[in-house]
Order: sequence, then C-alpha cells, then structure tokens
Amino acid sequence: MKEHNWIKIALTPFSWVYGLITNLRNLCYDYRLFSSGRPSQFVISIGNLTVGGTGKTPVTEYLTKLFSNKIPTAILSRGYGRKTRGFLLADPASTPSGIGDEPMQYFLKFYPDVTVAVSENRFKGAETIAVSDPDKKLLLLDDAFQHRAIARDVNLLLNDFQRPFYKDLPFPAGRLRENRNGARRADAIIVTKTPALLADDVRKDITMQLQRYSRPETPVFFSFIEYGQPESYAGDVLSLKKVKMAAGIANPLPFSAHLRARFDVTDEVVFRDHHNYTSADVEELIKNLKNDTFVVTTEKDMVKLKPLVEALGVAGKFAYIPVTVSFGSDTGRFHEWIFKQTAHLFQAER
Repeated sequence: MKEHNWIKIALTPFSWVYGLITNLRNLCYDYRLFSSGRPSQFVISIGNLTVGGTGKTPVTEYLTKLFSNKIPTAILSRGYGRKTRGFLLADPASTPSGIGDEPMQYFLKFYPDVTVAVSENRFKGAETIAVSDPDKKLLLLDDAFQHRAIARDVNLLLNDFQRPFYKDLPFPAGRLRENRNGARRADAIIVTKTPALLADDVRKDITMQLQRYSRPETPVFFSFIEYGQPESYAGDVLSLKKVKMAAGIANPLPFSAHLRARFDVTDEVVFRDHHNYTSADVEELIKNLKNDTFVVTTEKDMVKLKPLVEALGVAGKFAYIPVTVSFGSDTGRFHEWIFKQTAHLFQAER
C-alpha cells in the first residue's frame, strides 16, 4: 500500500502536466480555435472522465430501448479494440474483431431496427450514417465525452459510484482522461453502479461533491445494475449451482461479487479489458471442468467467445449473465428530463 502511494506521489507532477494539456485542448474548443462539426442528427453523447468501466454500455442500451421504438436511432462508437480502421457499418457478417465487442453487442440486440456503426472520426461517421440512413434522426455516441470534434445536443457524463472522478487524478497518477473540471460540459451526470438502496444523505453528499465540478444547474441521477438470470450461449434461461467465472472487463469485482452471492464459484479467471479470446483460451477454461459446472461470463465476453465455443463444440458448457441498468426511484425524473431535451424530435415524427 505504501509503495503504491509513493508511486502515485511520484507520478502526480506528470498528472499536472497531462491535466494542463487537456485543459488547453478544451479551451481551444471553448474559444472555437478548434472546430466542432454539427451532424444532421440529434446527438446524445454517453461518456465519462475515467478510463474504462463506468457502465457506458448498459446506459447506451437503456437509451436505445427508450427511444428506438419512437425515433429512428443509430449508435456510433469508436469500436475500441477492433482490428480494423475507418468507418464500418455493422451487418450480419460483422465480427467483434472487425467492429469491437460493444458495437457487436449492440448489433446483436437491436438489429435491424437500429443502425450500428464504428468510426474513429465521429463527425465523419455521423455524416456517413446520414447519407446511408437518412431516416435516423437520433444518434447515440458511445464513449465520446472527450471527442469534441463532433457537436452534441445532450452530453451525459457517467460517474462510477465505487470510483468517483472527484476522488481521482488525471493519468498517469490516476485514471482520469482530463481534469475534473471537464464535468462542466455535462448536461446531466449519471451515477452508475450504486447499491439498489442508497440512503438519502449519501445521495446528497455525492450530488454535492459532483456539483463542485459541474455547472450548478446540472441534474444528477442515480442508477444501479440489475443482473438477469443466467442464459446459455443459445439464449435459454438456466438454473445453475456451480460456476467458473471468466471475465475480460475493466472492473470484474461487481460481477464476481454477484456470482459469489448466488452460486458456488469454483474458480475465477480474469482477462484484461477487451481481451481477444482464442481457441486456446477456451480450451484452458474448460480444462478439468466438471460436468455440473458452467463457465459463466459477462455478456460482452459472450459476444466474442460464442463463435469459438460453437466451433469447438463446447457451447453447452458456457453461460452468461445479462445486465441492464435501472434508475430506480430516479426513473420518472430521468425520463422527464431526457424527454424534455428531445421533445422536438417527437413533434417532428407526428
């Protein structure tokens, strides 16, 4: 612990330099020295100040379900971890290595109603979607809080309950992509991964801490993760007892805690975030696996593992836990706020 603190102290001056550079970059956008392109779609950005693991994917899926049956919707992501470059439109031939694991998850869930695309340049990506799918009036930007080259109409900032940005530092001493004052660009802040029951005094304290860095009028909403029943890789609901956890996500601790609270966890295998699985990984996961035990993964891992386990004929040994986000007692307040921001889109559809 002491060694970790000394390393953090030693790296802090570099964090100051990094924070200064990001501040200067943001000032260039604020004073229009750098330009932001405005696409034809109404744009909602979902992002964070922290590197990885704040729950952007469940929130993006939540908004997709909320809007896509009312407003023609597209999702645009960078496609982190993909082995390709440039703009790609997801289609039935797409793979996680081609478009990234999270865009692949969106595609499998929402195709054909929702357009899913990836592009490093979000503005050019939005323009390309506007040409190929001109009916898409709403564009959800996954992980684009720092991508200021594209203008957005609603800027949602996520804050992990367990790792709040107001207690963190910029890279390399911390996990922040920019200084805390970047929160002033947020139109709303969503606290993610909270306990399902959160005391009012805790909510008030977190809100006060967040609003030290955001604009005073910025609303704060609280959300938590709901874990579904285990499903086979074929989509069938299962009743499990013994499980072996496998996860390649930024923060596997909540997933591990959920499994340990409900199942007999015989082993845990943790890979780095966005791990590109191989057949060798699959064979290692099922090595010495007993007949009454399933390898249980997250949904993001399932997207990449499914083709491999099917090719090896061992899909029957794998299951995953689907997750959704819930706003609990904040549901009505959040819906009222987000629908107010997008009210003109519904008027245009009439």
